[in-house]
Amino acid sequence: MTKNIIFGSILIIIILSISIMVLSLYNLRTAGIKSAIHNAESISEVIKGGLTSYMVDENMDKADTFLQSISNMQNINKIWLVRSEFLNKQFSKESYKTPRDEIDKEVISTGELKYKINETITSTTVRISIPYNAVSNRGVDCLKCHQVKQGSTLGAISLEIDITTLKQIGIESIYIIMGIVLISIFFFLLFTKRLLSPYLELYNDFRNNIDESLIGKFSKINPSPNLSKEMIQITEDFNKLIKQFKETSIGIDEKLQGFIGYKTLKKSNDPINDSQEIIDNLSNLFQFKKQIELDNTKEEIYSRLSQVFLNKFNIKNFSFIEINMLSHKMENILNIGEGLYCKDGISENPEECRCARTKNDIMSIDFHNSCPFFEKKDKFYYCINIDIAKNVYLIVNFVCDTKEELDILKEKIIFIKNYLSESSPALEVKLLMNVLKESTFIDGLTGLYNRKFLEESSKKLIPQALREKTKIGVLMLDMDHFKAVNDEYGHDIGDKVLIELARILNETLRDSDLIIRYGGEEFIVLLVGVKSENDALDVANKIGENVRNNEINVYAGNKLRKTISCGLSMFPDDASSFETVIKNADIALYEAKDSGRDKVIRFKDDQVTSVDLF
Repeated sequence: MTKNIIFGSILIIIILSISIMVLSLYNLRTAGIKSAIHNAESISEVIKGGLTSYMVDENMDKADTFLQSISNMQNINKIWLVRSEFLNKQFSKESYKTPRDEIDKEVISTGELKYKINETITSTTVRISIPYNAVSNRGVDCLKCHQVKQGSTLGAISLEIDITTLKQIGIESIYIIMGIVLISIFFFLLFTKRLLSPYLELYNDFRNNIDESLIGKFSKINPSPNLSKEMIQITEDFNKLIKQFKETSIGIDEKLQGFIGYKTLKKSNDPINDSQEIIDNLSNLFQFKKQIELDNTKEEIYSRLSQVFLNKFNIKNFSFIEINMLSHKMENILNIGEGLYCKDGISENPEECRCARTKNDIMSIDFHNSCPFFEKKDKFYYCINIDIAKNVYLIVNFVCDTKEELDILKEKIIFIKNYLSESSPALEVKLLMNVLKESTFIDGLTGLYNRKFLEESSKKLIPQALREKTKIGVLMLDMDHFKAVNDEYGHDIGDKVLIELARILNETLRDSDLIIRYGGEEFIVLLVGVKSENDALDVANKIGENVRNNEINVYAGNKLRKTISCGLSMFPDDASSFETVIKNADIALYEAKDSGRDKVIRFKDDQVTSVDLF
C-alpha cells in the first residue's frame, strides 16, 4: 500500500511537470511566432515609409541599399520586395521583384498577411509576407502616384525571421522544470518517509489485523508514537473492538457447539462461517422438527428424512432398518440407492447386528472389518443406532463408494444425528400409536386379528377385489367338541388348544391371507386372491390335516388330538355382498358339523333351506 501511494504521487508530479513543460513550450512557440509577426509588421512599416520617401524624392535607386541595411538586422535572414501586376503595368517589370513562392502569390492575391513556420531540430524560422495595400490617409496618398483603387494590393514585403533563440530559451526552461521536478520528488520522498510512513504502517497493521481476524487469529495493534493523538485513540478503540469481537465470536461458537452436543467438529479458519453454518443447520433442523410433528405415519417421517439426506447432505445410498430386540424381528423400512448389503446376514438373527447390539456407530476402518455382515469389499459403510422405542432400534446404514466420500460423511454425521434425534420422539409416538391401534384389532389370546379388524379391513379389501377382479375364499372354521376340552381339562388347556390352532393356521397359510378369531372357538380365514374354489378346498383340507396330526401336551405326559370343521364360500361367486358370503360359509360350517365333523363343506344354495337358522 505504501509503495502504491508513493508511486502514485510521483506519477502525478511527473505528469504535472510534463504538462507544465508542454504548456510552456507551446506558449514559448506561440509567443515567438507572435513576436516574429509583430517585428515583421514593424519592419514592413519602416520599409513602406522609406520606400514612399524615396519615391517622392525620386531616389528609388537608393531603395536597394536601404533594404540591404535592414536585412542586416539581428534575426532577419532574408528580406525582399514583391510587386503586383498593378505596378508592373505602371513601371518596368523587374524579375527580382516577382513572387518567389506560393505565399507571395497568395498575399498578392488576397491582400492579407501570411506566414509559415519552418522547424528543424536545431533551428526555427518564420517565413512572413506582409501586403502593401494602396491607402489614402494620414498624409499618405498612394492613389496620387498609382492609378489603382483604394485597398488594392500594390505589392508585399517578404521576410524570413530566425526565432531559434526563443527555442533555446524553451529548452533551457525544460531543463529548469526537470530539475524542479527531481528536487520535488526528492523532497516528497523525504516528506513521505518522515510524515506519512507511520500512517501507512498503521494502515497495513489494520489491514493485516482484519485479515487475521477473519481466520480466527486476533491480535493487538501497537500504534507508533509519531502518530497524532486522534490516530492513537482510533487504534486503541479498534483494539477494544477486536477484543470484544474475539470474545463474542468464540463464545457464540462454543455455545452453539455445546447446544448441538458436538465438540470435535472439523473447524475451518473462519469462526464466523463456522457459527453461521451451525445456525443454518439449527434453523433447518427446527423447521424439520415442526414438519414431522404434523406427519401422520412413521413412513412419512422416514420419507422426509430421506429427502433431507438426499437434498441437504447429498447422500445417495442409505437404508432405514427397524430392529425389535425382544421379538427378534427386523423390518427394512426404506432403501435409497444400491440397497442393504448386509440384509442376508442379519435378516434371520437381527439381534446380531453389531450396531444394534453395541449401540455405537459402526464404520469401515482400515486393515480389518468392524462389521462381519458387510462383505462388499469395494464399498464403505457407516451405521448409526437410534433408540426409537423400548428395545426397538432404528439402524441407518450409509454406503459410500470411496474412502474420500466416507470422510466427507463423517464430517456431516453430527448434523445427521441431530435430524435422527429429532425424529426419534415422533417415531416413538407413531410406533406406540400403531401398537395401540393394532391392540384394538388383535385377539389377546391367540395374537390373531379379531372381529373388529375384519369389519375395518373389509371396507378396503372388498372394493380392491372387485376392482382387480380377484376372488376371496372365505373359510369358517370351528374346533370340534371344544366344550368337552374345557369341561374335562379346564379352560387353561382349552386356551392352549386355541393357541395351537392359531399357530397351525399361521404356519399353513400365506402371508397375504388373513386369519381372524371370529369368536370363541370359531375362526375365519380369508384366502385373498385365490384362483379357484378347488384351490380354496385344498387349503382348507391341508389345515384340517395339520390340525388332525398335531399332538397337544396336556399334563403328566398326556397328549390330545383335535379336529376342526370348515365351511367354504367364495366371493363374489356366491354373493355380491361380503356379509352374505360370510353367512354362507357359516351355513356350510353348520352342515359340516351336522354331517359328522372333521370335514370341509363347500357352500351350496340348497343348504340355506335345509339349515334351521333359528
